Amino acid sequence: MENFYKYDEIETYFENFIEDHDAIYIYRNYQDLHHECFNTDYYIIGTYKAVQWLADKTFEVINIIKEYEQDNFGQVSTDLSNPEQVVNMYAYIVGECVVYEWMQDNDRIAMKA
Repeated sequence: MENFYKYDEIETYFENFIEDHDAIYIYRNYQDLHHECFNTDYYIIGTYKAVQWLADKTFEVINIIKEYEQDNFGQVSTDLSNPEQVVNMYAYIVGECVVYEWMQDNDRIAMKA
């Protein structure tokens, strides 16, 4: 999954989230780590920062969002004309892969949860 645009950056964001929380929090929220990291706060705030972050990958990112939302929700609900929403939904999507891979590497925590 590392072929996603800015995968490493999003992975680092998640790793920092994990480092910022103690083992008890990780254990108690193990099944909700993706939600806690990528759905309770914004990955990018501000239109200018979002446009800069997207760079020349805007349409690639939009297509990923459209496909994901169609497959999972039956419709596209992200405002694709809003760069901030686009970046944050994309980070949410890639975040699923990041968290899944982290969980695969840390399955001993799951056995305790």
